[in-house]
Amino acid sequence: MEGPVCQVAWGCYVLLAISIGAHCAMSSDNLVCPSTSDLQTQPVAALDKEGIGPAMTSIPMIACSTSLSEHHSGGSGTNKNIQMVEQLQRYGVISSKKVVEVMETIDRALFVPDGTPAYVDSPMAIGYNATISAPHMHATCLQLLEENLQPGMHALDVGSGTGYLTACFATMVGPQGRAIGVEHIPELVASSIKNIEKSAAASLLEGGSLSVHAGDGREGWPEHAPYDAIHVGAAAPEIPQPLIDQLKPGGRMVIPVGKIFQDLQVVDKNLDGSVSIRSETAVRYVPLTSRDAQLKGY
Repeated sequence: MEGPVCQVAWGCYVLLAISIGAHCAMSSDNLVCPSTSDLQTQPVAALDKEGIGPAMTSIPMIACSTSLSEHHSGGSGTNKNIQMVEQLQRYGVISSKKVVEVMETIDRALFVPDGTPAYVDSPMAIGYNATISAPHMHATCLQLLEENLQPGMHALDVGSGTGYLTACFATMVGPQGRAIGVEHIPELVASSIKNIEKSAAASLLEGGSLSVHAGDGREGWPEHAPYDAIHVGAAAPEIPQPLIDQLKPGGRMVIPVGKIFQDLQVVDKNLDGSVSIRSETAVRYVPLTSRDAQLKGY
């Protein structure tokens, strides 16, 4: 689960896409426009400094869904994936060379449904009221966790969905590390394993340093705890205690927290076991919930 799709949210997404469409501009290779909001994951209107009213965040220029490269046969999928990453670099979304390397290595097209424009900066429905998050949010979370995804470290991906970010984690921690995905929809677990088997992370899956499991991610995955890095792909009303417990001293968790108003929170566990929390940005994610609630669209 990278988040169930809310019908109202998608309606707003379409309206926003229409509203900014007039601002698209043609470049030599792509039709580009301000990125439409990823209603699962993209920063939205943030509270002003006094917490009184909305202060709109800036929206970077990212490839529009009508990118010319999606409609012409020239260029391989690998080249388009690299172009996507380069564009995220150009607009300041990615500054880390390591994140560039891993996102170029793990081809996003292998993790989205057939016929879906894989390289557009937008979430994609993957079935079971779930989505794969937009590339800019994957990049943001990878950068926030980079220092805790060094070779040999352990990483947990809660709500692993298609397996994309889990594969990125595994690539960064390498065969001496451990990357665990937890997803409560068994069908998505099965399809994510097939996705990974087609990707550059296949050898890590085969070797056992990467694995995906069916389970309630709110409870973490104690078997391979503690974790240097934990990523959560849906918004919790409060940070689940089992995830804090399974975070290693010196480790970091990135998790959206809140209901109507949400923040992407960075949780650092200090060496003495105490926890420091800061808000990275205002976001809008779908709820971190039970399997039954997700399937019912709650």
